[in-house]
Amino acid sequence: MRSSRLLSILLLLQTRRQLTARELADELEVSLRTIYRDVEALAAAGVPVYADQGRAGGYRLVDGYRTRLTGLTEQEAAALFLVGMPGAAAALGLTAETSAAELKLLAALAPDQRDRAGRLKNRFHLDLPAWYQDAEVSPHLSAVADAVLHDRRIKVRYRRWEEPREVERVLEPHGLVLKNGSWYVVAAAASGLRTYRVSNILELTVTDEEFERDADFDLAAFWQEHLEGFDRVRYTAQAVVRVSARLATRMYDVSYPALVNAVAAAEPEPDGSVVVTIPIESVANAATSLSRFGPALEALEPPELRTALADLGRSLLELYE
Repeated sequence: MRSSRLLSILLLLQTRRQLTARELADELEVSLRTIYRDVEALAAAGVPVYADQGRAGGYRLVDGYRTRLTGLTEQEAAALFLVGMPGAAAALGLTAETSAAELKLLAALAPDQRDRAGRLKNRFHLDLPAWYQDAEVSPHLSAVADAVLHDRRIKVRYRRWEEPREVERVLEPHGLVLKNGSWYVVAAAASGLRTYRVSNILELTVTDEEFERDADFDLAAFWQEHLEGFDRVRYTAQAVVRVSARLATRMYDVSYPALVNAVAAAEPEPDGSVVVTIPIESVANAATSLSRFGPALEALEPPELRTALADLGRSLLELYE
């Protein structure tokens, strides 16, 4: 533990040039006395560290001194892909490892490269959850991540959409995917490779049993194929709708990709309205989704969709009349 802290002090001074004892203590979450002892130990080991006195003082390394002792631990190396993604790192329980890996990366850079890296970090930020939606709470995420990293089978009690709602499964987790603030684990079960929403895991036990991963498994390719298959299953029918001229000119404000893309590719009618065909999941789902546009959008086909929208309108009128 102490050797790791000494290395952290050395790398902090190398990357930030000068830090007070209080700043070092706060950064490493130790006492001032511990920092004083550690700095003395570094000096005794031959590290050219000295203290500038006064209000603007602090600990510094002799100009030009650089250490190449920047080896990453196994967990820090695994956390590298999360540098710049503090939310995802925290969810996986890798905040400390990510911070340490980032510090070691910065220490390995020349001063001008380090300054550029700092500018990039402070000028670009990735926020994954969609608007009007918080990131999901997944209590078992860190345990799933650990099982993924070490190829260990997990036993789960899982809540799904179909009946029976709660099922028990033994899974071989191959990878984790973060999609709009929701984590999914791609795992092999008796029925083959499938995706499971981590927030729907009610109970989890990580076993000591290791499984053999498919050497040809490609997480990114599998996920892309899964998304394409999901859309094919999701859209079971089509609807023809008329979009008013006013709504057609405001598609940039609409969060309905199928409708936006269809309107963009269509030729407007003489009155400026647009008639387009869009895929729908079901009549009931389409009625709920399209009702938010009010009279700015008219469903033309199928007749069942027009009936469903009319029924929805009448039920709202009865409720609020």
